[in-house]
Amino acid sequence: MFSAIARIFRTPDLRRKIGFTLAIIAIYRLGSHVPAPFVHFPNVEECLRLNAGTEGLLSLVNLFSGGALLQLSIFALGVMPYITATIITQLLRVVIPHFEALHKEGQAGQARLTQYTRYLTIALALLQSTTLVTVARSGQLFGTTDIAACQQLLTNDVWWAQLLIIIAMTAGTGLIMWFAELVTERGIGNGMSLLIFTSIAATFPSAMWAIFESNGLEVFLLVLAVGVVVTGLVVFVEQSQRRIPVQYAKRMVGRRTYGGTNTYIPIKVNMAGVIPIIFASSLLYIPMLIAQFNTPQDGSEPAAWVVWVSQNFTTGDQPLYMAAYFLLIIGFTYFYVAITFNPVEVADNMKKYGGFIPGIRAGRPTAEYLDFVLTRVTFPGSIYLGLIALIPLIALATVGANQNFPFGGASILIIVGVGLETVKQIDAQLQQRHYEGLLR
Repeated sequence: MFSAIARIFRTPDLRRKIGFTLAIIAIYRLGSHVPAPFVHFPNVEECLRLNAGTEGLLSLVNLFSGGALLQLSIFALGVMPYITATIITQLLRVVIPHFEALHKEGQAGQARLTQYTRYLTIALALLQSTTLVTVARSGQLFGTTDIAACQQLLTNDVWWAQLLIIIAMTAGTGLIMWFAELVTERGIGNGMSLLIFTSIAATFPSAMWAIFESNGLEVFLLVLAVGVVVTGLVVFVEQSQRRIPVQYAKRMVGRRTYGGTNTYIPIKVNMAGVIPIIFASSLLYIPMLIAQFNTPQDGSEPAAWVVWVSQNFTTGDQPLYMAAYFLLIIGFTYFYVAITFNPVEVADNMKKYGGFIPGIRAGRPTAEYLDFVLTRVTFPGSIYLGLIALIPLIALATVGANQNFPFGGASILIIVGVGLETVKQIDAQLQQRHYEGLLR
């Protein structure tokens, strides 16, 4: 393996791509620590030092931004607007026939969908930056804390100063989107995935150090051991797939023979990736948001339902919250897989090119068989996603770690998935020039 790594740096093209990718990552991390205009950075640092934090969806956004959200930097929104825009565009393919037609048009249609995603990203960045500035101005960014510094996060709260902050954060989102596209074109790997990987990996040292300081060396070593085991299991499941054999009949076109090959359709155990966890976190954030808006500000007693929601859906260490989170992830896994993998479309394409599954007739029987296999494989995949997502919540209840616990949930899935995909791309680049790649 060390010789393969040495060959990476001896290959000029690959060395240039990796160097460009690392340079973009360095600029991205630098921008995550540059505060937006009119932000009282000493007060923000004081709130972060005193471990004031957020719960629910804001903690997930802060994780994806590499901690830039709570620092109110120019890259505070991170990649979250682009992720949300991409998910919305995929879901709209089911509702809007024009989007589905563009998806089937090939490269030209994909370019148009990408352009729509960019416009939607900027619109969402405007909306989210406005919300973030409003929450920061109200003093509720770090929760209902009594710390005086957390109530004065802006040096100037006039309308034009808030507008300038919103413009700076929206421009930062556009710059991140451009960085990601540059990495995809000129670097190695998928640009947006690598930026998410960088943001999450940047939170690992501080999260582990917080566990070490609060719980001691024994718990720290136990967490490391659990992390190694969980990472190994995630790698095993992420690489697992059900291969459905497919044969293509021979056909004559002129004097040439086409087809007659054997291949397979890979159905991964976890086809939905990290999307169900994002959906479930977003949905569970709504009751807490509604209860927060219905809490009296004059100190009077809140309604009974507000107290019940605050007791069961505010923090992730509540059993009812964990149960709802687990069931929502299972439901959203089936929902997202049903949208992204269409058995009828796959069966029609196979029939068009003379492909068939041995023992299964082409057309509708093939679609029914694919749907049957997909349903069976998705069930353990959804259970796996739910258990992985519960690891940070269990850590919150046992060790007192925050919900950004590094070895679980969305963080470990993204770290492992992006890492495996990037290594595969580097290996493919090496095999173009040498018989032996990075992986043997």
